[in-house]
Amino acid sequence: MLRFSGRGVTNTGLVREHNEDAAFVGPYLALVADGVGGAAAGEIAAATTAYVVAATALAHLRGGAFDVAPQRLLQDAAEAARANLVAGVAVDERRRGMATTLSAVVCDGRRVVLGHVGDSRVYLYREARLRQLSHDHTWVQKLLDEGRITTEVAARHPWRNVVVRSLDGSGVMPVDLDLVEVEVLEGDRLLLCSDGLTDLVGPEGLAAALALPDPAEAAEELEQRALAAGGHDNVTCLVLDLVHGPVVVGDGQLLGAVADPANIVDPAAVHLV
Repeated sequence: MLRFSGRGVTNTGLVREHNEDAAFVGPYLALVADGVGGAAAGEIAAATTAYVVAATALAHLRGGAFDVAPQRLLQDAAEAARANLVAGVAVDERRRGMATTLSAVVCDGRRVVLGHVGDSRVYLYREARLRQLSHDHTWVQKLLDEGRITTEVAARHPWRNVVVRSLDGSGVMPVDLDLVEVEVLEGDRLLLCSDGLTDLVGPEGLAAALALPDPAEAAEELEQRALAAGGHDNVTCLVLDLVHGPVVVGDGQLLGAVADPANIVDPAAVHLV
């Protein structure tokens, strides 16, 4: 059966006072959530979303496979996360405006499905070639898609980090998640990361780090490249290899804001089984 084998790292960076990134790394699910810059309680939004999505997925995991279709699983998990964000605002008005990105991948033993909203990214690295799988939901990406600016202009545009789609606590907009089935092969490598990496490290730098054989070393190299380039934002990198192997038992690793239960609106909202 196919599954993930890899590691993740997260770093507050050299400028920010605390980490608003949250991540989860497991053999069948991995995700990155990044509190939307400038919004209230970004770490609460990211941590709650990471926790709820991970817990929802694990609750449906049976012997290395999910008991619902991956696309349905990701959609339901994102909607549960959004409901928790709405509840979080209801009990504390200071959280009004909180929002987060979400980039998650699940592997059901045969295939990989990506669920994505915001400007965190997912890449596929195969045979020394890097391909972006996710599509940024930013104002600048919209201008690019419409042919109104060039990639050169986009790289230095002052609004390049303005997110136009996210998971938020308003309860007004429906969850608008991109769901993409990814064709993968054994030996492929996936990178999930926050924009604290991709704002500072270009495709050539990403590919050079991902060429390292060990996923833990690759993740650490990506982190160091972002810090060396200024580290002006939180940096989170998950490097996952697609491997064939027996079923692995274990929940996974919590990283960043989600590692602190105080950042989760209601840890009892979803029960792991």
